[in-house]
Amino acid sequence: MNTPARLGTYVLGLAVVFAGAFGVGGAVGATGPEPAKSSHGDHTTPPPAAQKTEHVPGGLQVSQDGYTLTPQTTTITPGTQTEFRFTVDGPDGRPVTAYETQHDKKLHLIVVSRDGVVFRHLHPELSGDGIWSVPLTLPDAGAYRVFADFVPQGGEGLTLGADLYAPGDYAPRALPAPSRTATVEGYTVRLDGTLTPGAASRLTAEITRDGKPVTDLQPYLGAYGHLVALRAGDLAYLHVHPDGAPGDGVTPAGPGITFYAEVPSPGDYRLYLDFQHDGTVHTAAFTVRAERPSGAIPTATADRGSELAHSGH
Repeated sequence: MNTPARLGTYVLGLAVVFAGAFGVGGAVGATGPEPAKSSHGDHTTPPPAAQKTEHVPGGLQVSQDGYTLTPQTTTITPGTQTEFRFTVDGPDGRPVTAYETQHDKKLHLIVVSRDGVVFRHLHPELSGDGIWSVPLTLPDAGAYRVFADFVPQGGEGLTLGADLYAPGDYAPRALPAPSRTATVEGYTVRLDGTLTPGAASRLTAEITRDGKPVTDLQPYLGAYGHLVALRAGDLAYLHVHPDGAPGDGVTPAGPGITFYAEVPSPGDYRLYLDFQHDGTVHTAAFTVRAERPSGAIPTATADRGSELAHSGH
């Protein structure tokens, strides 16, 4: 995903709002009008009920704006590669076959375990009849969430979510504790910055290998890095894009990748950073705590034990 991007559509960039079962959400209340004076004496007419406009975070709904995510595969045997198939059905009830290309792909599929440990970022293939399919292997039994991030042709970007299950004995794992660094496949990633609810927050990922800064990151899907954020507790989804773009003459190819993100509420957020170096895509996972300005500085957590895979990148 390049320049600061918008919410949804393989959606993490210049001031965007989070959404995901850890997820992010927000509500904005509108103040109602003042009570109207009655024409009869000093009595007042009771005001209408205050109206509230509520933004529903991406990924929390299976259906939105007439579009519905319809999985044809709902269970996957752990440890067994399965062809995961689904459609996005349009307002006419038929599978959508025409999509806008966003960040080099027509649809981005995120699969994450409800405890945030397993993460997949996949790019399915679309058949002529509107059926998407992609090989998917889940390592453990448990509950998972799938997010389809796309823009229907001529429409607005959407992120729809649905549940997926891997049958078997399941023991949920706790969210990893806060830490500012993550180690993944020989790389060390440090995440600097804080998440402040209701404000654009600057986060910078600094990437090193063998103690040396990585200054030759390679573009991946049109950007030097991609960040998926999910709010702990409901998995509201947001894909945030970095500041700048490869080849713009300004943005360096590392070691730092800067993102701007806005979260609506305090709490923990699970962040997954994709970056490409030496022809391989790597994923570093963190837990970041968003706190009020008067609170302690939030920290990012390394997920050294997380099972992160890049199939389909």
